[in-house]
Formats: sequence, structure tokens, C-alpha cells
Amino acid sequence: MSVLESVNKLKDHMSQSIIGQDELVERLILVLLADGNLLLEGLPGLAKTRAIKALSKGLNCGLSRIQFTPDLLPSDITGTEIYQPESEEKFIFQQGPIFSNLILADEINRSPAKVQSALLEAMEERQVSVAGKTYKMDPLFMVLATQNPVEQEGTYPLPEAQMDRFIMHVMIDYPDDASELAIMRLNREEHSKGEKKEAEQIDPEVVFNARKEIAEVTIAENMEKYIVDIISATRYPKKYSDQLETWIEFGASPRGTISIDKSSRVHAWMNGRDYVTPDDIRAVVYDCLRHRLILSYEAEASKVNADDVINEILKHVAVVG
Repeated sequence: MSVLESVNKLKDHMSQSIIGQDELVERLILVLLADGNLLLEGLPGLAKTRAIKALSKGLNCGLSRIQFTPDLLPSDITGTEIYQPESEEKFIFQQGPIFSNLILADEINRSPAKVQSALLEAMEERQVSVAGKTYKMDPLFMVLATQNPVEQEGTYPLPEAQMDRFIMHVMIDYPDDASELAIMRLNREEHSKGEKKEAEQIDPEVVFNARKEIAEVTIAENMEKYIVDIISATRYPKKYSDQLETWIEFGASPRGTISIDKSSRVHAWMNGRDYVTPDDIRAVVYDCLRHRLILSYEAEASKVNADDVINEILKHVAVVG
């Protein structure tokens, strides 16, 4: 079985238990293969937790769920040094829940900025520093952070520096009626049998082999130029449209460019190609830029969201060559 077949097997098995959320399943796997982190926004009960649990079972790897609350401390995430007088070193580092493979940061915006920032080093550099010492994370590591689009009272919006470290910001919505019926029947079946069907597991080494193959996916110079032009339109909107200039306050950082490049190559590979097309770029650009654009007051007053802005950018930026 090829690496791509193994990844598709994992995807298919997850889709059987995460009904009506095919995009969520695909994005979870895409971000994992891109060696990034995912910010997921959706109403309660839309299978966010179930999805990452299914991914963990399918890969047979560690999963930590951290419930973010206002009284959470940074040490509750990273770990802390514990005094042990009988030990030669006296202080022993006790690892926190961040030291796992898949991290579910549930309702991340319910904790203040100092707690949110405890994730920054792990997300970007795959390490944690405590009391002057650095501890490396496992090579297979991904943070899936969730936030609720409603009930904003008592929440702490993620700062731009934190948002920028997520390779994608995915919005999920309610399933359609057919999927809703299938969900109801699946839930009934699971409860009547008293146990859930065990996931068919694939070796985590498949993820690393997939990343090696993805590194070989080629991206032509005109595709690179297309990505750069899209990013440029977020920074210098006046060159493209007067309407864009009134909507955008600040554009995307170089991380946005890197995210589109990585994600489009993974998307191409997952679709059986070893080269990137404009469709690959357009398929990932919304999730890669949605959280990186800071819109103007005028845009917000007109109820223009980031997706509307990206739509407008894609109308004005063309593929050259």
C-alpha cells in the first residue's frame, strides 16, 4: 500500500464516524501533513472533539485535551518543576499536557493572553522552555485549537501574533439534513451496541513518509508569483481596487505566504499530483488568509468579512503565464 493510499484509508475511516464534516476531516489531515497547527471555529456539537479523537485513534498516537478556562495557568499547560528533596537534582520537571502528539486546546479564547501564549513556543519551535531549560516536543505534534463564534462574554480574543501561528483557520457549519439523519442513526447504533467500532490504525511513520513525498511536489514559477501577488494585494490593496483599500487595514505576514505554499502542495499531493495548480492555491487560500487579515471599521460596519475580501482579491489577481 502506497503512502497516499494509507492516508486516504485514514481519511475514509474518519469520515465514517465524522458524518457531514468532510472538510473538517480533510483539513485536519492536510494541516498534520503540512506540519502546522489548526484553528477551528464552529458552534458546539459539530464534532470538533470527536474529529481529533478519531485522528488520534487512527494514528495510534497520544492525545491531550486542555479545557481553557479563565483560571488556567501557563504551568497547567507546559508543566512545572517539583521539589523532591530525596533527588540529587532537587527539582524535577513534571511535563504538562502539551507534551503529547495531538493537542486539543478546547475553547482557547476562554483563557487570558498569558495562558494562550504558553502555546506559542511549542507551536512555532516545537519546544517548551521552563526555568531556563528547553524541552523538545515529539516530532509528531499538532495543536488543534477551537473557539466558539457565539457567547463572546467572558472571552479573550486571540492576539494577532497567536493567530498568525495557525497555518489555517477553518470555519465549520451545520451538516445537511441527510447527514443529520445519518448522525442520529450512527449515535443510536453506537449506544445500542454499547461499544464503538475500533479504528483501523496506520503507522505514524506514514505521516513522515508523506511529508517527504510532499517536499518533492513541484510548484512552477508562475504559481509562486500567483501566491506572492495574492499576498501583495492584502498589503497594497490600492494597486488592485479602491474597494479593497477601504476594506483592509493590515495585510498578511510572510507566514501567510508560507502557509499557502505548504498547504497548496499538500492539497496537490492528496489529489494525486506532484505539481501545484491554481485550483490547489484557490482551494486553500481562504483558510490560510482568513485569520491574517485585519479589516477596517468601514468593512465591519458594512458587514464585510474576510472571505468577502479574499473573494474580491481573487477577482483582481490573475495567474500569469
